[in-house]
Amino acid sequence: MAWYPGAVKMELQPESDSQPAIRPTQFIVHSIVAPWTARRTYEYWRDSTNLESHFAVDYAGTVAQFIGTETRADANAGANRRPDGTGAVSAETASNTSASDPWNDKQIEDLIALGVWLHQRHGIPLRICRSHDDPGYGYHRLHRAWSTSGTACPGDARVRQFREVVFPGIVARATGNATTTGEEENMPSPEEIAAAVWRHPIENQFRKDAQGQPRRIAAEDFLEYGDSHHDQLVAMLQQLTAQGAARDAVLARLAEGGGLDAAEIQAAAEAGAQAALDRLGDALTKES
Repeated sequence: MAWYPGAVKMELQPESDSQPAIRPTQFIVHSIVAPWTARRTYEYWRDSTNLESHFAVDYAGTVAQFIGTETRADANAGANRRPDGTGAVSAETASNTSASDPWNDKQIEDLIALGVWLHQRHGIPLRICRSHDDPGYGYHRLHRAWSTSGTACPGDARVRQFREVVFPGIVARATGNATTTGEEENMPSPEEIAAAVWRHPIENQFRKDAQGQPRRIAAEDFLEYGDSHHDQLVAMLQQLTAQGAARDAVLARLAEGGGLDAAEIQAAAEAGAQAALDRLGDALTKES
């Protein structure tokens, strides 16, 4: 059994010893639909049900672990333990009684730190799960097989935070690319660069020459820029590799049920790509 050093150990028995082993390949986050402390969640698992999660994350920043991460827990339906022995690690997070509130800063930090440890300890790959049995990171409603009767868990606000803050934070910290201060914060994000590369050939973009006239960005400009920002660009590419697999699935979901049609999504992506390239061109101009 593996125990996270950042958690308070509150071992559930007999489940901890009696439930079958798993090989952890996924991390799935939940909202418990109650503003409970980590200890109150433990007491609920212990006294009121034979179900459980591996972890609880409360509002105050306490992480509790109830079962080792190499033992099955029961929070993820079809992802708990598969016939091949793989399974998901689960974390319940305190929420309001309608599961509509966002995670607070302490919960976000706890989820990022736990996600990094799971990557380091179990080799969970730094990507959002592309299918119900694909190794990676996710949230309860991401795949239908992870719940017995469908679920909105962990709520819309937390799904946005997972995609925009928590998962990118796990990737950044695990790859040594934690956010820094200073001018680098004004650089295009990995997502913006991905959109730019995806939608626009670079030879169609321009910057000004010494006489103030627009000219094409040449390959040597990027070589020069890469020499001075090598580590940052490598880290961005690592993040893009981890995040890129989810791009098509996100667009498909938006097109199917997100209130936008495919043409509107493409137009928005292209507008974002143009803005990203404009910012990248400005950065290149400043460097020259």
